[in-house]
This record gives sequence, structure tokens and C-alpha cells, in this order.
Amino acid sequence: MKRRVSIFGSTGSIGQNTVDLINRNPDDYDVIALTGASNIQQLARDAIRLCADVAITADVSRLDDLRTALDGSGIDSEAGSSAINEAGHRPTDWVMSAIVGAAGLTPGLHALQQGATVALANKESLVCAGELILQTARQNGAQLLPVDSEHSGVFQALAGEDISTVDRIIITASGGAFRDWPLEKLAHATLAQASSHPNWNMGQRITIDSASMFNKAMEIIETKEYFGISANKIEVLVHPESLIHALVGFNDGALIAHVGPTDMRHAIGYALHWPKRQPLPVERLDFARIGSFSFRAPDEKRWPALRLAREVMERGGLAGTVFNAAKEVALNGFVSGDISFINMAEIVDKVLNSVAVDHIDAPMTLDNIMYVDQISRNAAINQIKQRAG
Repeated sequence: MKRRVSIFGSTGSIGQNTVDLINRNPDDYDVIALTGASNIQQLARDAIRLCADVAITADVSRLDDLRTALDGSGIDSEAGSSAINEAGHRPTDWVMSAIVGAAGLTPGLHALQQGATVALANKESLVCAGELILQTARQNGAQLLPVDSEHSGVFQALAGEDISTVDRIIITASGGAFRDWPLEKLAHATLAQASSHPNWNMGQRITIDSASMFNKAMEIIETKEYFGISANKIEVLVHPESLIHALVGFNDGALIAHVGPTDMRHAIGYALHWPKRQPLPVERLDFARIGSFSFRAPDEKRWPALRLAREVMERGGLAGTVFNAAKEVALNGFVSGDISFINMAEIVDKVLNSVAVDHIDAPMTLDNIMYVDQISRNAAINQIKQRAG
């Protein structure tokens, strides 16, 4: 029997790697929905190639373009955030949640509500709404599987282990584009420089988040939420080679490391085939050729996002929603040239300390999350305007 699958964010880097794996064994899958944004031709090509039921673009103004690209295929076309959110309600066995940003929260939540296995690449879901996401999964008999290479590594290292015996979880970071830059140069970093990663081939936004370490800040919070481990047991280690993705330390002093190539098809494939392992088209590492691994402690002066993540975990409540919303807006500001690279962390810090306590302490419902998300975005926009003069 074919597995019913949907890919939310199919035109991004995670989505395209998922499409690649499914296309290698198309007879095993019944593709329900593919969603994308402005890359209409890619969305349409993949929908036709995988015989999807529906293709959905987030951009309402591009619906006619999508219809034209799908003409004669028999594939339905839809547009807008409501259509993407509704795609989460379509009966599905497995969903890749890879929409970037808070926009990925609602469709992923809907998929969990109908009992699907959700492969979670959308960092923002657990950062903004960890308690709500995990509770929804439990209540509906759904399975939530991590797709970030770090969390997939932790998940695999914990197989057959008792979480109560874990002393620490170490997630690694490449350090991104500015790992070795003099601190005084960071204020002058350009968009092109921040958009180049030394190891991974990723989309622009996640590559910039790697340079600022905001991606790692999000992953620290995700680790706490997903694995239910206290914040003081989570460590970050800079590992320039990006081959050791995570390590789990136990109360007997042992460390189990997850080692693999810089190819997201491993983590995606693990989630796609779980609880079994299946052959994947990824490099087999040659340790004699690699020779050695290197590590260093992260510098929070270089990467203040790590400090901010600790503050968010200590604060709790909807602080993660505030953090993510401000981060997304600040990143937009850097991409558009309105603020500098180092201004991003400064703006997130300001917003975290300006949102009213009663908003952060509000019950974690979807309505409250969306409300706090919006007021935090507005606060970040105001910060950018003030800096622009």
C-alpha cells in the first residue's frame, strides 16, 4: 500500500531533497500536496513529476501562473496561506514540514491533529509553540520526527536509551561564514558575504542564520522542547568540518556521536523511513582521508544569539514566539539593506525586553501565539525604522 505524503515547502532546499528521495521510489508514495512560494515552475514540475493531487503557492498573485504551468496535468492548483493551512487537514500518512518561518506552524499543527507523522524541519514550530506542538501530537497519536541534522543525530543517539541517564546534549555548529573574521569587521559584513556557507548548500535565509548563529540559537531551544531536557544540559560546540552533528553524554561518562556527511538527505531519509533504515544516496565517509576533527568553544561576543536563546529558555512562556518574530523581521531588514549584520541581534534583544510580561505569560494557544507574533513583529519593524532614521 502506498504511503500518502505531503511536502510543505517543497521548493526550498529541504523540500527539494525530499522530492529527490521520493522521486527515486515513486511507486511507494501517493503524493497529496506540494506547497511553495514564488518558484512556480519548480513547484509545477515537481507536482507533475510526482503526480500530486494539488500544488499550492503561498503567493496569491501567482495563482494564474501556477494554473498555466499545470495546464492539462489534472493537478489542482490553489494559493494563499489559508490554502496551505488547509493542506494540513488533508488525510496524509507522512508530512515534511519545511516551510521557513512561523508560517509553517499552522499547517504542521493541522497535520498532527489528523494523526500524521510529521518530519519537522521548520525550527519555528518548536521555538514558538513547543508545548502546543508536543501536546497536539500526543493527543492525536501523531509522531513528530526531527529533521535538523543536529536533532536527528540526537534522536538516533538516544535510540534504546533512557533519557533520564543523559548528562548532556552537545549540538555542533560550523560557525558559518564569519567564524574566523575579526570581530570589528562584522559590522561591515555584506549580504553576499553572509549568504555563503563554507560547508552546507542551503537557502539564503538559513545560511545567514548560520553566520549569525541564530539557527543554532533556535536549535538550542528546540532541543530543550523536543527532548524535554533542562537548558543547563545543552551545549554548543563549534565544529568547522560539520561532520559530527551531535553528541549525547550519559551518566557513566560515555559519549555517543552522530557522524555523517553534509547532506540533508540522511536526516530526511531517516525520518522518511523511520523506524526502519533504508539505503540512502549519501556519501560514505572516508575517515583516513578526513584525518581529524576540530572543535572550539563558541564566543558569545561573536554570536550573541546564543545568549539570547538562553534568556528565552529561562523566561519560558511565549518568549520563544517573541524571539522568532523579532529574528525574522531583523533578518528581513538585513536582507533589504536597512540594518547591518550586527544590528539583527541588537533588535531581537530590544524586542525581547520590550514586549509586555502579560503577553509572554499568556496561555499557549494558537490565537495567543499569532497575536504575540504580530506585536513582536511590529516592535521589530519600529526598531528598524528608528535605526534607519
